[in-house]
Amino acid sequence: MIYRITNNTAPAVALDDIPVVSYAAFYDDLAARLCDERYHVAHYFALPDEAETHLRFFCLLLDDAAAEVLLTSFVMDYYAECPLPSLTALHPQLHPFEREIAERWGVRFEGMPWPKPLRFPCDRADRTSTIDNYPFYRMEGRALHEVNVGPIHAGIIEPGAFRFICNGENVLHLEIALGYQHRGTERLMTATDNRLRQVLLAESAAGDSSVAHATAFAEAVEKLTDGTAAAAALAPERAVAIELERMAMQIADTGALCMDTGYQLGQVACEALRTMTINTTQAWGGNRFGKGLIRPAGTDHPLTAEKAAMIRGNAAEIARRYAEVCRDLRTSPSLLARFEQCGIVPRTEMVRIGGVGQAARASGVARDIRTTHPWGLYAGQPGRETITEEEGDVMARLSVRCRETAQAAALIDRLLDGFAPAAPVRPDYDAPLRPASLAFGLVEGWRGETCHVAVTDSAGRIAAYRIKDPSLHNWMALALAVRGEGISDFPICNKSFNLSYCGHDL
Repeated sequence: MIYRITNNTAPAVALDDIPVVSYAAFYDDLAARLCDERYHVAHYFALPDEAETHLRFFCLLLDDAAAEVLLTSFVMDYYAECPLPSLTALHPQLHPFEREIAERWGVRFEGMPWPKPLRFPCDRADRTSTIDNYPFYRMEGRALHEVNVGPIHAGIIEPGAFRFICNGENVLHLEIALGYQHRGTERLMTATDNRLRQVLLAESAAGDSSVAHATAFAEAVEKLTDGTAAAAALAPERAVAIELERMAMQIADTGALCMDTGYQLGQVACEALRTMTINTTQAWGGNRFGKGLIRPAGTDHPLTAEKAAMIRGNAAEIARRYAEVCRDLRTSPSLLARFEQCGIVPRTEMVRIGGVGQAARASGVARDIRTTHPWGLYAGQPGRETITEEEGDVMARLSVRCRETAQAAALIDRLLDGFAPAAPVRPDYDAPLRPASLAFGLVEGWRGETCHVAVTDSAGRIAAYRIKDPSLHNWMALALAVRGEGISDFPICNKSFNLSYCGHDL
C-alpha cells in the first residue's frame, strides 16, 4: 500500500491517509522497487507517538520516471527486542537512514553490513557510543599503514575524520567519520513556534546552500497552509536565487580544484568571478549568501526592474568570463593529466549508493529534481536538459560544473527577460498549519537533492522536522572515489565533490 503524490507541489498529506503496512510488506515492496533505477529514497526516518510506546517509520520514495513521490509507513513497538531485517544488505543507499534510525532510537537491523554511528546526536539511544570509540574499519598486513586526516583541519574547514588504509601510497580504503558538531538543528526547529526563527535555522543548515535549504523549508511549510504556496513558488525570486547560488558555488569549487593543482591563474580568476556572483546576491538582498531572500509565502526583497536588469547583466558577464576559464582548463595538459581518470565512481556504484546531484550526474545518473520533480517556475521549463557526463572522474565532475554554470546563467536570462515587477508577495509567518499532517520540500540545490520534512501534531504545531542535505548520500561516493588512487590525489577528489560537514551534522 502506497500513497502517491503526483507532483512536487501537492499539499500536505494527513497522517491518517498514509498507509501503515507490516514491515514484511514494507521490506518486500521497497526491496523490489529499488532494483529499478527509476526509484531512490528521498528520506526514511522514525518518530515516536505521543505516548512514546510505538515508533512510526516513514519512507519517501521518489519515482523519477513518473514524477511521483510515494509515501508509506510501518509501526513497531518502541521497546521491541526483535530486530528488523536490514534493507542496506540489499540496497546500500539505505545505509545512512538505517544507521540514523538505529543510532537515534536503538532499533536493531539484522544483517546490517555497516552498523556504525552516523551523527552522534545528543539524544542518541546509546550514550556510551562516542566519537572517541568510533569503530574504524581495520585491515591487517605488514605492508599496510594508516593515515589519519582530521578531525581538525587547516583554516576554517569544519571537523571530520578521514582514516586511510594504504599500501605504500596506494589507498585501499577510506572511512569518513562525521558527527563532531552536535548542532541539534532538527530539535531546535521543533523547540519554537516562531516561523521566522525556523526559517533562519533552515537557511543555516548548510551555509553554502542557504537558498536551497530555506526554499525547502518554505515549500514544506507552505504545503501545510491553505492558499499561500502558489504565488510565492511562481514568483521569479526563488528560481533566480537558487541559480545564483549554483553559479557562485560551482565557480568557487572550480577555483578550489585549480588551487589544489597549483594552477594559480584559474584560481584567482574563479575567486574574482565568485566574488562578483555573491556581490550580486548581496546587492539584491543584503547578504552575499542569499540569507533573507527566501521566506514562507513570499520575500522581503522582491525584484525590481533595476535589480532584475543588474542580475541579468552580471550573470551574463560572469558566464562569459567563466567560459573562458573552462576553455583553459579543458586545454591544459597538466590539469587534464591530474583530473582525467582520477577519482572514478562508476555509474553502477553511484546508483547502488543512491548518489544525487552533480556528483551523480557526472557518473551518468540523470538525477535532477528540477527535471524529474519540478516545482515553481522550473515546472514551466519544458525540454530542460539534465546535464550529465559518463566518466565519473574528477574531470567529469568539473565539466558538469562548467556546463551547469552556463545553464544557470541562461535560465536567469530567460526568467528575467522583459521582467515587469508585480505586486510584492510578502512573507506570512502566522498562517495556521494543517494538523496531524506531513509535508515535504524537495529542491535541487547546487550540491543536489535537498529534502525537508515537517510533521505536525493535532494542534497544528511542527512536532517533528527532518532535514536531508545531499551530502548524506554522497559521502560514500567520495570514499569509493579514492580507492586505488594515490593518497596525494585525495585533495582534488575531495574538492571535486565538496560535500558539507554541517549539512550532515545536523
